[in-house]
Amino acid sequence: MRIGELSARTGVSRRSLRYYEEQGLLVSSRSPSGQRHYDDGHVERVRLIQAFLAAGMSSGTIAEMVPCMAEPSRGGARRALVVMNDERARLSAAMDGLAAARSALDGLIETNRKYLARTAPDTP
Repeated sequence: MRIGELSARTGVSRRSLRYYEEQGLLVSSRSPSGQRHYDDGHVERVRLIQAFLAAGMSSGTIAEMVPCMAEPSRGGARRALVVMNDERARLSAAMDGLAAARSALDGLIETNRKYLARTAPDTP
């Protein structure tokens, strides 16, 4: 299938599919005229890439798991598990940081509300 059909079957734009190739996440064969050609296995690969992206993983991190996607094995699955656990820890740390920022902002909002409650309505 050509890139347009892969795009239609996966709901992923042609531009994104080209980007996946540039990042080494997807590999197509080429016709003599240079057109990209994909097989049915690429549909599942694109869906897997989309799932990893939806889980907050970067294309660079997903690229670390390409060998496991290309040729699944127990060793590859163990390496992918390490990568996914590292990503989970990164997301957890980011969430903790956001929760702390929200808490600090809540404190500032409360301080502002108390100020407004103490001041006269005409005070600029």
